[in-house]
Parts: sequence; C-alpha cells; structure tokens
Amino acid sequence: MGDPHPPLDRVEEARERWELAIGPPYAAGAGGYAAPAELPDGTPAVLKLIHPHREAEHEADALVRWDGHGAVRLLDSSEDGWAVLLERCEPGTPLSAAGPEKALDVLVGLLPRLWVPAGPPFHTLTDEAGWWVGYLADEWEASGRPFERRLVDAAVEALTELAPSQGEQVLLHQDLHGDNVLAAGREPWLAIDPKPLAGEREFAVAPIVRSFELGHSRRAVVGRLDRLTSELGLDRDRARGWTIGQTVAWAVGGGPPEHVEAARWLLDS
Repeated sequence: MGDPHPPLDRVEEARERWELAIGPPYAAGAGGYAAPAELPDGTPAVLKLIHPHREAEHEADALVRWDGHGAVRLLDSSEDGWAVLLERCEPGTPLSAAGPEKALDVLVGLLPRLWVPAGPPFHTLTDEAGWWVGYLADEWEASGRPFERRLVDAAVEALTELAPSQGEQVLLHQDLHGDNVLAAGREPWLAIDPKPLAGEREFAVAPIVRSFELGHSRRAVVGRLDRLTSELGLDRDRARGWTIGQTVAWAVGGGPPEHVEAARWLLDS
C-alpha cells in the first residue's frame, strides 16, 4: 500500500503538521507511502504521502465528495493534496480475501454509493480517453510490441467511439478492485486509494472485470462483466469497450500479463 522509502522531509513535515506518532509503513505499493499514525488525542489514522502523478490528482477531493459513504474518510490534507490523513480501517483485511462471490456482492452494493454527481476539479473520462489514445500505439512500439496489435487497435477504437457519447457524469474510482476495499468498523467495507475521474457509470466496472484475484479465466472475466452490468443496469457493450480500452492502456507499459489476457478474452467474447 505504500513506498517504505519516501523523502524523509515529507514524512517529517507531515509528522510536525499533524503532531503525529507514526508507526512502521505498510507494505510497498505504487500509490505512495502509507503508515499507521496516531493524533495527539489518540485518534487512530493513516498517513499517506501520495506519489504525484496524473491518476492520483484530486484524491483528497474525491474523499471529501464521498464524505465517508462507502469510502475511507478524509481527516485532513496538505494544501497541494499530496499528503493526506485518513481514517484507519480496522481490521483492514482486503476484500480480495473474502472470496470471489462475496467480493462481487460487496462491489455490486458499493459502486452505486460512490456514483455521486461529479464535475470540476476532476479529470474527465473524455480527456483521459484522449490521453490514452494519444500514447497507446507509440508506447506499444517502444515497449517491444508486448502483445498483438489487434488489442491496441481495439482499445483505440473503443476509447474513440465511447468518449463523446457518454451518459450522466458521476464520480468514478478507476482502480476499484479487491485490494482497494478494506474491512472496517464504521462500515463493513470501505474503498481506499481512489484514482478519481468524472465519467459515465459503465466505465466503473473495468478494474473489477479484469481483477485476477477474483478468479482468472475466460469464464470468470466474462462472468464478472455479465453480472455487474446486469445487476447494476449498465450497458454491457459500453462496459466491455471501456474495460478493453483502459486495461490495454494501463498494461501497455508493463502491466500484469493477466490484464492483457483479460482484455483478449473480452475482445473475443
């Protein structure tokens, strides 16, 4: 969940800012440094120092918008939003440990709670799709053509066609999978680590459909797409297209091979 070796000045700045007692950091992850902390009054918290990058911009704003409904509560943040103090989830067990069926039950119930109206300051799905289209072919070439060209072409086609024809714009967690939902006390399960976008609901199922920790086979991937779109009243073709598009865009620079395989199964389904 965090980088155990952030710049020490950032940790010290946060320690002084909130007068924290900070424990050993959680296991390393791509999102940044995260460690259990305690406020002067004894309130348990998590200090997160976000690695600045496009997808994590406005994480604090997303948590404010959700206001603790289905997501971890923001206690405070720095002016630039790259240092956040969060509600601590206890026991903090990831949803992926609950098993595929239970995890899908939870996610089906959680997603509509996160779909609140969204606009500025969040990046739009339209802009993000354009960004992906802009680099996909070049990145595929630069990476040594790691998979067949038809996946790149399918992703570009889907992103280009879907972006201008979206429905209602809601707040999306574009990395909502079984390890970004934790068992908690205030609610049974809370989402963490949003990579927020404003876009249509159909996009929201993409990270779940490709989540190999929930079962990795053609049947499992297509089954997740079918169940999520059916139970949430989503357009299956649009959800499938968004999943192929984002999955290939995120995988082209060296993502998990399971994600590429999931995109391939969806393209052939």
